[in-house]
Amino acid sequence: MVSERKPDSYSLPSITLHWLMLLVITAVYAAIELREFWPKGSVPRDTLKNWHFMLGLSVFGLVWLRVAARLIWPAPAPLDGPGWQKLTANVTHVALYLLMIGMPIAGWLILSAEGKPIPFFGFELPPLTGPNEALAEEIEDLHGLGGTIGYWLIGFHAAASLFHHYVLKDKLLLRMRHART
Repeated sequence: MVSERKPDSYSLPSITLHWLMLLVITAVYAAIELREFWPKGSVPRDTLKNWHFMLGLSVFGLVWLRVAARLIWPAPAPLDGPGWQKLTANVTHVALYLLMIGMPIAGWLILSAEGKPIPFFGFELPPLTGPNEALAEEIEDLHGLGGTIGYWLIGFHAAASLFHHYVLKDKLLLRMRHART
């Protein structure tokens, strides 16, 4: 039996979803941060909040496509390196996936508990819970903390990739780029 060799780079669907999610997550953060430039109740502020909600829920859908892509097209074999590096990479990736799943659910729960509609590109999603202001405030605090953790994790992930590319020169970053054949 011939053993199958793992590819040297990620599959095109995995690469595409990775960079698409970067764009969507950037837009999620931008929408919630930029809303602060307008007064409460203003149309631009409410529009940016709605985009934050809709794009956040889009992350929830896209993360499951990423999981499916990962199951269909396995990731390349880990690069050689110290055990702590592999462990740090694994923990960071698991934390990022937990945020990409948990943050949209938390946002959906917040809107539900506040008794507000859950907009999704012209549709209204059903609430996950009944109105409960105390629950909404509790989850809102966790959602805010998750957002801060997300900034740090995304920054760490990007910095580690650039460190591998420019300092270690181990081609790790190139694995997330589609190679033309």
